[in-house]
Amino acid sequence: MMHKYTVQEVASTIDHAVLKPEQTETDLRENAALCIERNVASMCVRPCDVKLAAELLKDSPVMVSCVLSFPHGADTTATKEFQAKQAIDDGVQEIDMVMNIGQFLSGHFNAVHDDIQAVVRIAHAHGIIVKVIQESALLSLEQVAKACELSYEAGADFVKTSTGFAFASATPEIIEVMVKTVGTKMGIKASGGIRTWEDAIGYLEQGATRLGIGGATAAVLDGGIAESDD
Repeated sequence: MMHKYTVQEVASTIDHAVLKPEQTETDLRENAALCIERNVASMCVRPCDVKLAAELLKDSPVMVSCVLSFPHGADTTATKEFQAKQAIDDGVQEIDMVMNIGQFLSGHFNAVHDDIQAVVRIAHAHGIIVKVIQESALLSLEQVAKACELSYEAGADFVKTSTGFAFASATPEIIEVMVKTVGTKMGIKASGGIRTWEDAIGYLEQGATRLGIGGATAAVLDGGIAESDD
């Protein structure tokens, strides 16, 4: 028998994203209020917004998460290390870093591993969780599995499908591969394209443990349909 999820159970898995380039301080404040009202897992923000997000959420159970090297993962390792340290200093509790997609597709797996590991070392020294965004839509299913293995070997805590800025996002097929490859060892975050309650439940039933949702959070939790979640 399938587990019947409550609204709060689903909310507790949501990282509510506030990542659009045009989003303002007013947007951040309004979304923080939404996150507190709906009791989501975290509000995922741009690096420049971590300090304010930490202030807005400080008296709530909602965590502050942020993206790192977003959305292409193309910063140097030294830059990513600095970004991680800055985010931690500003009050972040979870980091969603983008894997270096170009290096991965070039077959430079050691470089990708070491890049992730450098951020993980800094984050874990401060008790911060690291999620690795693959941008899975750019990969074959075999490459998704390889990226999961690299992330696990580098010590990351979660693998995540998407930034939400590519041409496609999470799919059941991608989540199936992630769960099969590292589901007993890592968290799985389905992100992008989640616009309905059914979408959310479907990924959770597959074995995802966190959901990345942007503007669709309220619609998903209320059983509606959002036009866009990015």
